[in-house]
Amino acid sequence: MKKTIRDTLRKALITILGGLLIGGFAATHAKLPPPPAKSDAEKKAEADKAAAAKAKDAEALGKAQDRAVANYKKQKGGASMAPTKAQKK
Repeated sequence: MKKTIRDTLRKALITILGGLLIGGFAATHAKLPPPPAKSDAEKKAEADKAAAAKAKDAEALGKAQDRAVANYKKQKGGASMAPTKAQKK
């Protein structure tokens, strides 16, 4: 049988794809080293940053709720939200 260029290229392609598959599998299952331990100053800075972000989010939520209430009252004519007692006969 005579080998053609097509057969040679097919074998080369299969070999390359097999190598890529094995390499991809090895890369996805590689164990990474653990991150370095944080110092107390880094932990405190991270906690302060998280607390500031939480306070900012709470303030933004309050403003959004105030806008929603104002819009509701404007649409409903400013009627009280509290239920009224029925009058007895």
